[in-house]
Amino acid sequence: MRRLGITVPFAGVPLADHRRWFADALAAGYTDAWSGEVNGTDGFTPLALAAAWEPDLRLGIAIAPAFTRGPALLAQTVAALAEAAPARFAFGLGTSSEVIVEQWNGIAFDRPYERVRDTLAFLRLALSGEKVTADFGTFSVRGFRLSRPVSAPPPLYLAALRPGMLRLAGREADGVILNWLSADDVGRSLAEVRAGTRTQAAGDTFEVVARIFVVPEPDPAVARALARRMVAAYLTVPAYAAFHRWLGRTGLLQGMWDSWRAGDRKAALGAIPDEVVDALVVHGDPDDCRAHVARYVERGVTLPVLTVVTAERDLHEAVLALGG
Repeated sequence: MRRLGITVPFAGVPLADHRRWFADALAAGYTDAWSGEVNGTDGFTPLALAAAWEPDLRLGIAIAPAFTRGPALLAQTVAALAEAAPARFAFGLGTSSEVIVEQWNGIAFDRPYERVRDTLAFLRLALSGEKVTADFGTFSVRGFRLSRPVSAPPPLYLAALRPGMLRLAGREADGVILNWLSADDVGRSLAEVRAGTRTQAAGDTFEVVARIFVVPEPDPAVARALARRMVAAYLTVPAYAAFHRWLGRTGLLQGMWDSWRAGDRKAALGAIPDEVVDALVVHGDPDDCRAHVARYVERGVTLPVLTVVTAERDLHEAVLALGG
């Protein structure tokens, strides 16, 4: 079955009004609803509503940070949603960023790779129902056991950008979550994932999720103006800047980085080449957008998850037009 995900919650729509949107998305051909966690809703509440309102939707979170909940609380939260949506919830774990973890939550953003590795190992044990007493390296747990263990633990996916984390995903996770890359970049990322022995053993069961930003505006000038702001907002974050240097875009993006560092936001936006915008942000009419998303699938993505952003079009109409 071909799968297609949509990012929730929908911008500007109160959570209490999402029931109709979930139903409409399912009817339009979306199979999955995926949330995230930045500075809007938490990642779990929208999915709990979807679990109750639309039992045919598959659910996922991409991602919850490894730092901002204690290990036991994170296991409880994941288990609760897995219980609410049995066999149709996937949990995505990631490092998040220094801004979210340290500046907003007052938690030291130390050794992110190790923290994700250790949290993944802990969740495997805790979600299986075991009593956990162990020193994981970046944290210790003494005597924790879920009082409501899930009969079938959810798959655990890992958000990854560069080789170390991509290989960890291949080695230890049930899937990988890719973000802010072009369709042509997918192969390079998956080559690193496949270096993990677990991936080689798991074969077709390993999930490749890609978060894809979509601006369904037929006017290229309108679409690119909106897309440039999105590119600048993300690719000036150190982790994403390093990712795109690894992908080979240093020459294309250096002007943006230099202007951004100098505090000239207008110049930074103007320095982003059209070829970067067109590669990283899907835009055009619905048919053009679907064709571009299909290129990700052709290159190995098993679940494209669309984040739809509009400038002049009605968001509800745009989301439905991009469905199956």
